[in-house]
Amino acid sequence: MTSAPRTTGELPDAPADRTLPQLLARNARAYPELPGLSWRSADDEDDWTTLTWAEIHEHTESLAAGYAALGVRCGDHVLLMMANRPEHWLSDLALVRLGAVPVSVYGTAAPEQITHIARNCRARVAVVEGTAQVEVWEPLLADADTPLERLVVAEAGAEGSHFPYAALSLEPVPEHFAKELDAARPEDPLTVVYTSGTTGEPKGVVLTHHQVMANALALDAVVELPPHVEHICYLPFAHIAERMLGIYLPCHRASHVYLCADPAGVGQVVRKVRPAQFFGVPRIWEKLCAAVRAVLSLMPPEQRAVIDEASEVAREHVGYRERGETPPAELEERYARARKEVLLPLLAPAGLDRVTWAASASAPMPVDVVRFWAGFGVVIMDAWGLTETTGVATTNSPRTGFRIGSVGRPVESVEVRLAEDGEIEVRGASVFSGYLRTDGSVRSALDADGWLATGDIGRTDEDGYLWLVDRKKEMIITSTGKNVSPALVENALKEHPLIGQALVHGDLRSYLVALLVLDAEAAPAWAAANGVEVDGGVAGLVRHPAVRAEVERAVAAANSRLNRTEQIKRYELLAEEWGPATGELTPSLKMRRRVIRDKYADALSRLYQD
Repeated sequence: MTSAPRTTGELPDAPADRTLPQLLARNARAYPELPGLSWRSADDEDDWTTLTWAEIHEHTESLAAGYAALGVRCGDHVLLMMANRPEHWLSDLALVRLGAVPVSVYGTAAPEQITHIARNCRARVAVVEGTAQVEVWEPLLADADTPLERLVVAEAGAEGSHFPYAALSLEPVPEHFAKELDAARPEDPLTVVYTSGTTGEPKGVVLTHHQVMANALALDAVVELPPHVEHICYLPFAHIAERMLGIYLPCHRASHVYLCADPAGVGQVVRKVRPAQFFGVPRIWEKLCAAVRAVLSLMPPEQRAVIDEASEVAREHVGYRERGETPPAELEERYARARKEVLLPLLAPAGLDRVTWAASASAPMPVDVVRFWAGFGVVIMDAWGLTETTGVATTNSPRTGFRIGSVGRPVESVEVRLAEDGEIEVRGASVFSGYLRTDGSVRSALDADGWLATGDIGRTDEDGYLWLVDRKKEMIITSTGKNVSPALVENALKEHPLIGQALVHGDLRSYLVALLVLDAEAAPAWAAANGVEVDGGVAGLVRHPAVRAEVERAVAAANSRLNRTEQIKRYELLAEEWGPATGELTPSLKMRRRVIRDKYADALSRLYQD
């Protein structure tokens, strides 16, 4: 792929052999007064605290001294379980400056997963948020098989007998301590990211400074962003996407991070910041789409007609760009007028009117959701990658080209090829070193030529765009030997706004069945627009004949676009949304298929009874 000049500002001295501490030092030197980190007060959502890059550099030095006084040394792993709050972000950088290796743990991790991670990385110190986390971690201090010795507690008053986070910065930084910092080499581990565990125990993915910097440079070659761009940080730091977007890329770009500790409040932060870039996993874009559709459905017909006309103009404009063609002058004029008079005023209340880079990854994005947003002039640049590829390996780009429905083309730091069975394989500068062993060594997962088998099935088109099919281990093989991608069928079912979530089942069966979850935002709006009145909220709607008839039509419409093997023969309609808190989704909002199948085993079994 041809290298493109950067548009993220004139950032000097940021080659691939730089380390994260060197980037921090550069930011403090070159941009001392620029804001780097902001967060809301717990007591007042309108009260924000901001640190400049110079203050971040000073604060992380003080924190590093505090961690050193606790006995943290170069090469030590330190566990972090906190929300997206300053204690997490600043500790992460302070530990890296000290030469330690921060390891974030999902807040929803089960006790047995936490135990596995603590034993695997052999950490002696864990930094946790408050009372609830202390209760989970405390037993490990007495576990003979776990080296954990000390808990640091972020929330004041929750520490009990453990070390309070605030005390880390109470003592003056020792003289000459700065000389002990920032000695990391490009080949040193920067972090260990544990896979979210959709199946089996989490594996510790070791990522080096060089691998992260290589990926950062590759991403900068394909994005279009203003200098020092803002980023809303709301996904877990235990996920590689937020590690790159919320920690490493902001250091690389000297950008401004807005922390959002509660993902449910991300909409409010977006409205305040009006960001130029916004990343959301597919479920986030789906929920935003459902919310907007619900509002549109309640508008008068004449207002909807104006919006629909403007959306068609926007989609026509996107179509030219997708084909790599210059839109005709007349279309440019119509689009500019539609965007100014109709589309931007609709996006502004949601804080999305300044977005120039909208992106998604983590799972196949429903094409109808992408086309919905394209009708507002917001083209979601779908990407693909793994924790093992340091995040993005392929991406669509407004600069180098995009195809709606694909996950784009390889970034500069990787090569991509397909095995005979369609499995995607990658190698390159941003592909991981290997998985962490308990003895501290790294087990490589690459073949003799450096290729990683990713477990994803895909295809490429004549222009080099990669199209995801599904996870290799999640492909359904029917009793007749036919292979079916459940994600393909699920996305077809979710094209109707009433269906918010879907799981398709049918391995070694003669036909497919599905569990469908009514969308909590769209269903009440649909009911109001169609004169359906019912008590009991979404649960009441699930039982209403009109709703069930509409869902039946939605399934029939999806089946009409699928081949016979892919079609759904029976389904169960559910009211309770799946989420991380109830275990059906990972913290990054991917489905845990085995958990859902186990939870609804009786319902699935009934769907195969005559």
